[in-house]
Amino acid sequence: MANRISGGAEEVSAVVAIEEEEVAPSGSDVPTPQERKMSWQNLRRHDSLYLESRKLHGRDHSDADKKKWSVILQLAFLSIGVVYGDIGTSPLYVYAGIFPEGIKHEDDVLGAMSLIFYTLTLIPVIKYVFIVLRANDNGDGGTFALYSLICRYAKLGLIPNAEMEDGEVSNYQLNLPNRRQKRASRIQSALENSHFAKVSLLFATMLGTAMVIGDGVLTPCISVLSAVGGITEATPAMTEGRIVWASVVILVFLFMAQRLGTNKVGYTFAPIIFIWFAFIAAIGVYNFFKYDPTVIKALNPAYIIYYFQRNKKDAWISLGGVVLCITGAEALFADVGHFSIQSIQLSMSLVTYPALICAYAGQSSFLRKHSDLVSNTFYKSTPESLYWPMFVVAVLASIIASQAMISGTFSIIQQSLSLGCFPRVKVVHTSAKHEGQVYVPEINYLLMLACVCITLVFKNTTKIGNAYGIAVVFVMTLTSSFLVLIMVMIWKTHILLVITYVVIIGSVELVYLSSVLYKFDQGGYLPLAFAAVLMIIMYVWNSVFRKKYFYELSHKISPEKFNQMVSTTSFRRLPGMAFFYTELVQGIPPIIKHYVEHVPALQSVLVFVTIKSLPVSKVPADERFLFRRVEAKEIDVFRCVVRYGYTEVRAEHELFEKILLKRLEEFESDRRALCNCDGRVEEVEEDGNEFGGVAEAWKQGVVHFIGETEVVAKLGAGFGDRIMINYAYSFLRRNLRETDQVFEIPHKRMLKVGMTYEL
Repeated sequence: MANRISGGAEEVSAVVAIEEEEVAPSGSDVPTPQERKMSWQNLRRHDSLYLESRKLHGRDHSDADKKKWSVILQLAFLSIGVVYGDIGTSPLYVYAGIFPEGIKHEDDVLGAMSLIFYTLTLIPVIKYVFIVLRANDNGDGGTFALYSLICRYAKLGLIPNAEMEDGEVSNYQLNLPNRRQKRASRIQSALENSHFAKVSLLFATMLGTAMVIGDGVLTPCISVLSAVGGITEATPAMTEGRIVWASVVILVFLFMAQRLGTNKVGYTFAPIIFIWFAFIAAIGVYNFFKYDPTVIKALNPAYIIYYFQRNKKDAWISLGGVVLCITGAEALFADVGHFSIQSIQLSMSLVTYPALICAYAGQSSFLRKHSDLVSNTFYKSTPESLYWPMFVVAVLASIIASQAMISGTFSIIQQSLSLGCFPRVKVVHTSAKHEGQVYVPEINYLLMLACVCITLVFKNTTKIGNAYGIAVVFVMTLTSSFLVLIMVMIWKTHILLVITYVVIIGSVELVYLSSVLYKFDQGGYLPLAFAAVLMIIMYVWNSVFRKKYFYELSHKISPEKFNQMVSTTSFRRLPGMAFFYTELVQGIPPIIKHYVEHVPALQSVLVFVTIKSLPVSKVPADERFLFRRVEAKEIDVFRCVVRYGYTEVRAEHELFEKILLKRLEEFESDRRALCNCDGRVEEVEEDGNEFGGVAEAWKQGVVHFIGETEVVAKLGAGFGDRIMINYAYSFLRRNLRETDQVFEIPHKRMLKVGMTYEL
């Protein structure tokens, strides 16, 4: 009993097929059709699968798992390899980014160390570990998780494809406190009634996506280049040019290996990153006691004030280097879906944070005695006997950090597709065991090309660091903006706590943002230019996608019109079943009229299939399919809405087709059983279908109809719309995958139907 049954304005479900106006005689014990309907629905909605699904909350582990500390500790260990590669390799280049012109005063090191300490404490630990992780979407994190939470609470979607049944998905509902409801309701109402607010939230989500993709380009460049650059300590023969080309070779191999997948990424990477943290912590403690233990004074935030008093504008500019110590902090939230909140909190608090503090403290102690070596602090402060082991582990750690960001980029591209914000690309699920591990071939090669070009052009980490800082701070600022909305609307946090968050964390992030933007002409333009290109692509695709949807919505075919079309003497019914893919969740798309006018024949069973994404991370399998029966006399017509979460990858086509047919058969069986219970007898065998029902039609063959719509700007359209539709969108569509390639439909059973939409 897997399928929900519902009614629509022009479509009739199995339960609505009963004449609802029928009323039982007064005093009779015979239940009315409405009572039978409610009883039957309650029975279906409270079966074992449904009740069990209500207890699950995505991949955020169950209460039983939380009590098993062995499971939490294992997840915490595995998270070290996936989550912390980026932030863990920051000691390779942070001090060089803070003091690009050298250290002018010995106490400047104390000021820098104090800034690093409080930045690491405030942003990754307090903000992400103890606040942002609470805003997970049924165990999933990231920009899309925050956006989906807001969209579920307030109706902010720009496409009117929401259905009442969507709210019945078990992990769709939000448990909301009752206090401060009035303030939250006012904000919710203001957002729902403002088109500008809806567009702004979608724009912010796109911007965050573009910046994360920018991270996916810059992380491999700066991490690999910094690690490989350490070879100059062993052999002066390694010039800058050779270091650059060695880095390029590593990057090319890294991207070429992506198609193999990262099936055992946690088990493979966690020991290496753990060794890395052990090395940098041990060397940091060694340097701390060997050179200058008095750097412990940096715990006093007064040294930050002294640092700014001495250096003024230069101190403010140096914040762009300080922010590099928290690169990768967003991964704490973005990757929580692969682990659990407790495991991330443990691994950050007990391993990553202490190791980083020890590493930076050791480097500070070293620089107090060797301020002239700030350009290569990491390797200069490494004891000579540990140089080669440290070099090997550093290169491996940088590759792992790059791998984690590349995998994250693939995931966020897949999430963008679910919102209709990104052009069609093929998403390959690389692991049958580990959920969320995907590979996008087109994006992989574009990332590789971008990384190679950036490495060859910039050649050193200073300018790349300037670019990297902008991408990092932009994403953090957007996360804080979304979080404030969630605090006010969903959590209903006390206003004083919200103000405290904005004043402390928000102001710090804005100061960092102003600093990194100052370096716009020193490489900072790179992520902004990259984000601008991605934003234009996403905006064009999403805008035309919405225009196409509204065109189909305004030109949809009514059931009455459809009946007239198939009732003509020239119309022929063919044996078999036809799947017709459409974006509409209600109504019959106009392209079917276009097809019947030119080819007056259809299969005996027609199913309109809509692949729809909900603002949840995952839809339980038993709640994925929603069926309705459309009022049609000559042929059996069904609507099937297939609902996915934004983190889910659609199943292989053959498996998907079998599951859909199985659910459709169950739907028909339930519908007929309900009719029989009401004493109704089918007047015509198989609903008038001379070729048999669903099962028989499947045996006779399945044909997939794919609508290939060409779009052109209508007469009188503005100049901007003409450029966007006729040129930009058409260029993207011609150079990306066709619909059948994305759906992986066999060509022998596929029929494309062309039509032109004037938008």
